[in-house]
Amino acid sequence: MSETLSFEQADYQLDAMGLRCPEPVMIIRLKVRKMAQGETIYITADDPSTSRDIPSFCRFMQHTLLQAQTEHMPYQYLIKKGVS
Repeated sequence: MSETLSFEQADYQLDAMGLRCPEPVMIIRLKVRKMAQGETIYITADDPSTSRDIPSFCRFMQHTLLQAQTEHMPYQYLIKKGVS
């Protein structure tokens, strides 16, 4: 993870608090589809499955997971949109 962007510097923010699998990844996908390549999105979530689902989503859809904080709630993720 070569970029040193903070969560607060993201181009977009998405609150997935209270949503349960598969909802967080579904709304992330909808939002990312509307973003330009290279833009970033900061996500907060409280579903433990996001710690598995969001990294998998990024790998599958060729986005970059710049940061992930899964030690305590809320979980925080910073994604950079790749080519799609």
